[in-house]
Amino acid sequence: MAVVDLDGIPTRYELVGDGPPLLMFSPGGFDSSLENWTSFGRYRDLGFVEAFAPTHTCVLFDRRESGQSGGRVQRLGWEHYVAQALALIDHLGLERVHVMGGCVGCSTAAALAVAAPNRVRSMVLFSPAGGPRYRMAQHRRFVEHLAFAAGHGLAAVVDLARSTEAGFSKDPRVGPWAAPLRTNDAFAASYAALDPARYETIVTGTVRGLFDRDTVPGVGAEDLMTLDAPALIVPGQDTSHAPSAARYLQECLPVNEYWDVPVAAQTADTAPARILDFLRVHAS
Repeated sequence: MAVVDLDGIPTRYELVGDGPPLLMFSPGGFDSSLENWTSFGRYRDLGFVEAFAPTHTCVLFDRRESGQSGGRVQRLGWEHYVAQALALIDHLGLERVHVMGGCVGCSTAAALAVAAPNRVRSMVLFSPAGGPRYRMAQHRRFVEHLAFAAGHGLAAVVDLARSTEAGFSKDPRVGPWAAPLRTNDAFAASYAALDPARYETIVTGTVRGLFDRDTVPGVGAEDLMTLDAPALIVPGQDTSHAPSAARYLQECLPVNEYWDVPVAAQTADTAPARILDFLRVHAS
């Protein structure tokens, strides 16, 4: 693994395999570390990286504010995640890439295709996060974090984050900057010294901007409808990965294949093979 500074934010990444590059946006929400492709939830059993490595170069990385990547306290938007991805492929000298998102990684994958359509060969959107209950859960998480910060102070947020391995998804009190609070002493010190009112404004603006719709967050329908990149859409089936979110992408993306199989049938035997078939068809 390696670490590169991208616009002042250290980003940890790893290249696995050989062949056309596949930029992989990790599942896991605000805990989107590269290890999640092999250790998180159902991805642990699907074996994507191992299956793709013989024919593709898997570009894995910790999303900013996740894993061992750094962060910056600012009103976060999807454009910041896109900027990190573009800077990474620029650093690697990759002109065009296939992209794959898992869970909320689908939002950044689609947003990248909209922002830089000439850089994206195809998209694999696996179990896209979204749906009304997903939006509501995200907003509750931020409310819980702000309540803890207001009641105990930002120094207490730092202490709590450093006393546990739980991320924002499991313990909302630690907030969306938990990872860099644990790994960077200077970041933690500057975070603890922030003006509380200003911090509340930043956090409130972040959740309002990131999770502003009852379907797949990140890219509007009109922008999706302009894309030429072919997409493979694989639906999820729970309150965080509503089937309606996958259907929304199917309706909006002009060139798509919808793999209409239940989650129970998306196995290590079937899912990697279906994705590899799609990538082979759209290799150029």
